[in-house]
Amino acid sequence: MTEAIVADLKARAKLWRRGNRYEDFSAGQGFIHHWGRTLGEVDNTIFTTLTMNYNPQYLNNEIAKANGFDGGIPINPLLVFNTVLGMSVEDLSEGGGPFLGVDKCIYGVPVYPGDTLTATSAVISARESSKRPKFGIVTWATRGVNQLGNEVIKFERSNLISKRKSEEQF
Repeated sequence: MTEAIVADLKARAKLWRRGNRYEDFSAGQGFIHHWGRTLGEVDNTIFTTLTMNYNPQYLNNEIAKANGFDGGIPINPLLVFNTVLGMSVEDLSEGGGPFLGVDKCIYGVPVYPGDTLTATSAVISARESSKRPKFGIVTWATRGVNQLGNEVIKFERSNLISKRKSEEQF
């Protein structure tokens, strides 16, 4: 009985592609990413510990204050980067294709527990790949801000993005 149900579900299932494809991007196009993320002290402690980043500035209030962080322990900058990058994935790279790297990463004001981050991106360039005809190369500038509108990070990143035409074979 269970095998028949599973077989029926598989037969009726339809492939649902998520994300944008290369043809969906053009230079200058802007994206406002989803609702944002509030980072907490626990997020910071777990992330910093699990990534084995034992810089005491991200784990010890007194050291953070001694280093000029009057707001207490700042959020680990790599967590800030990962959070802002993660917010952009649904709109930019969820359609698939290898990540090619990050350039020009600049951190702005420190992020503290309780800050809510939001992100926006703009397409810098979109060009066809000369080596992989089923993909294009798209580069975006992404900017993360806190709840006050202060910039916390900005960076550029590139991905190979699959072309819609290449999916017709699947």
